[in-house]
Amino acid sequence: MSLASASSKQPPLDTLIEEERKDDYDPRHFFPVNPGQVFCDTYRVVTKLGYGGSSTVWLAKDIRRYVSSATWTPLVLNLCRRPWQSTRYVALKICTNNHADQTSASHELQISQVIATANPSHPGRQFVRIIVDSFEAKGPHGSHMCLVYEPMREPIWLLQQRFNDGRYSSDLLNLTLQYLLSGIDYLHSECHIIHTDIKPENILIRLENSSVLDDVAKGEAEKPSLRKVLDDRIVYLSRNNFGHPKSSPGKPPNPYRSPEVTLGAPWTYSADVWNFGVMIWDLLEGKKLCDGFDPEYNKYTSRAHLAQLIALCGCPPKELLDRGKLTSRWFESNGVFKRQNLIPQGITLENSINNMEGEDKKLFIEFVRKMLQWLPENRSTAKELLVDPWLNHFS
Repeated sequence: MSLASASSKQPPLDTLIEEERKDDYDPRHFFPVNPGQVFCDTYRVVTKLGYGGSSTVWLAKDIRRYVSSATWTPLVLNLCRRPWQSTRYVALKICTNNHADQTSASHELQISQVIATANPSHPGRQFVRIIVDSFEAKGPHGSHMCLVYEPMREPIWLLQQRFNDGRYSSDLLNLTLQYLLSGIDYLHSECHIIHTDIKPENILIRLENSSVLDDVAKGEAEKPSLRKVLDDRIVYLSRNNFGHPKSSPGKPPNPYRSPEVTLGAPWTYSADVWNFGVMIWDLLEGKKLCDGFDPEYNKYTSRAHLAQLIALCGCPPKELLDRGKLTSRWFESNGVFKRQNLIPQGITLENSINNMEGEDKKLFIEFVRKMLQWLPENRSTAKELLVDPWLNHFS
């Protein structure tokens, strides 16, 4: 009996699940993957790990059980450096077949090749995830780019939920940010790449032991994943044995967006530095520094986001406003913000932090102010931040 026909309770047929929930979902764009399927005579699919806007991700076993030394690459937040185990698992990202997503996957592959070879001796290289293999798979409705990664344990936000208060301690945050800044410095200084999408969902923790994946494979064999069987396709539920359910795909990271991007001004590497700076609050306080919530529209808006930034960082300099193509939407010609009523009263960087005190908090505020500068050219680089007193006062 095939896994697809194995008896297990399936979700209601009229309920949209997983990738079906995409606004532009078209089943013809997705490769019909099934557990047990083998790709390239190499990767046998074990179970579904997740899905995204333009792909599904599957745990697979490399049935060759061999990896050359040239293939091994350490990835994001490599906290437990080790060689591949005798049983090698991989994460297969199987992209959709429509042109835009194929182009995006090809770009991802090209970027990964640059990252892998730019300067392997740089200390930040080990904290940047890259592709370890790639191939094309022929589906019933076209070709699909397939990208192979080392499987990871979980995104950093899921690790954060394991802490008693859902927040990073100051010393753990310090160490984590050093790793991340080292990786960002590698991307900026050696690869000349701007990440543009730094957020907790895109920071991954490595598995400490491959036995975790052995347990996943055993669990799939003993109790196959739930799936919805339709006339033209089977949609599998993602399997997660790490104690927390998977979240649905996130929205674009508007709360992390740098002001120059919001204003439609030119941007460069320093946009990542701003992005990184505001993300720290997610880890330290368990909430966003600026959520951009607009009570009039009951959702995020750029005007509410800018209003919160003004409360925290003061008024943006005219020099920055003059660079933006979209500035006139929110600012008068003299630089005055049009919606003064949206600016929160009484909030500061200092009173937004409850998880630190004393000298630790003072040094931390000085550290983040080097990133949260309106003018991009006034922000410190990742390399400069790595030698900041706050990052080094624990050592």
